Amino acid sequence: MTKATIEAPTKSASTSAFRSESIFNELGMKQDPNNLYLQTIDAVLTAAEILELPHHLKIILAQPKNEIMVHFPVRMNDGHFRLFKGYRVQHNNALGPYKGGIRFHNDVSLDDVKALALLMTMKCSLARVPFGGGKGGVKCDPRTLDNDELMRVSRRFMAAISRHIGPEIDIPAPDVGTNAQVMAWFADTYQNMTAASVRNDALGVVTGKPVDMGGSLGREKATGQGVVDVVAEILPDMNLPLKGLKVSIIGFGNVGSWTGRLIEGLGAKVIAVMDHTGAIRNDEGLSCEVLALHVAETGGVAGFVETGGGPTKTGKHTQEGAQAISNEEFYRTTVDLLIPAALEQMITPENATWIDAKVIAEGANAPTTPAGERTLLERGIEILPAILCNSGGVTVSYFEWVQNKSSVYWDVEKVDADLKRHMVMAARRTQLAKQRYEVDLRTAAYIAALDQIGKVYTMRGIFP
Repeated sequence: MTKATIEAPTKSASTSAFRSESIFNELGMKQDPNNLYLQTIDAVLTAAEILELPHHLKIILAQPKNEIMVHFPVRMNDGHFRLFKGYRVQHNNALGPYKGGIRFHNDVSLDDVKALALLMTMKCSLARVPFGGGKGGVKCDPRTLDNDELMRVSRRFMAAISRHIGPEIDIPAPDVGTNAQVMAWFADTYQNMTAASVRNDALGVVTGKPVDMGGSLGREKATGQGVVDVVAEILPDMNLPLKGLKVSIIGFGNVGSWTGRLIEGLGAKVIAVMDHTGAIRNDEGLSCEVLALHVAETGGVAGFVETGGGPTKTGKHTQEGAQAISNEEFYRTTVDLLIPAALEQMITPENATWIDAKVIAEGANAPTTPAGERTLLERGIEILPAILCNSGGVTVSYFEWVQNKSSVYWDVEKVDADLKRHMVMAARRTQLAKQRYEVDLRTAAYIAALDQIGKVYTMRGIFP
């Protein structure tokens, strides 16, 4: 990496204008401060400027290679047909096959999927796994679909994008609203549409599959495990030992619940949790194991409270001492570490002024708006960025892909040890870039990722 002489982003954090205006103008990209993709690519291009990457790499990275949009009909249980819209965005494959999750959510849109595909490119490069960035989704609410309808949506979507993916081309994985069962349907559909000569290798078309169907041990907890590995590596250097650490978590799905359980096992105390159903707090510490059971039963954290008359919401699992609080009270709860582990753009300028935490570790993709981030940095709150903290899932997905290709399966101890090695090295690369370029950790993570991509493009060149 060549040391740059231009000013670091943290020194101009007060500006709200896009810093990559010339690239946007050259490519005809409108400057919309509310657009997640434009916000994300602006931050990446700023890091590229600091690293002094060539102009042609900036314009290559500024837009995905492929944007695939499909519409497909699905027969619902009442007999009528409903048309669904789906996306698969393939951002960059200079480092290897495209890789990234598929989400089923009402708010799925092309620009959001583009932003997540870009982040996957950065994430894979930072973690040094040989994949490029991809992402996909179907605009739907999976909670309103029964099991048969969910299966038909999954199979029809896989059929619609099957020509564009493959074990050596693009490998989807679970994301918000999808799980191992959906991946099993994806894999089976793809296998049944694949030529017999390559069918035995077709299982590797997706990762995050059930273990009995070629999935990897440790994959379910991998993203949460990665968050904890990064926190355990970085926080002691900030004089924040894990034992006795006070933690709050936004979102208690797969990532949030596993992060809570794992960090609790290292001696930390999770005292507040918030999700789409409400917020709860116990200053003596919430039991994340019991809370996970409650959420599995009821669909959210609301009701994990014992009152004189028993639980406030149907569910067998509650905790004495847990109290329902408002969203604002959640943000104002004094903690050492806040972990946003839900959807994108959760931390806004308003709630960023409420947050009473020393460090934020982004377990979700892009959970902090640029304006919210500026507020946090101005208040001296450190942010451990998503492309670092959130890369455990894609790293263990890579392990699953390797296991599928070799037909040799690893025990969970090997998975955890190899994951920790990747996460620790990614954290050290980020810290080194922060020190060398005197930037915030997010910019440092982008610099460390872009450095690898730049080296590969230097060797590969531009075809023809």
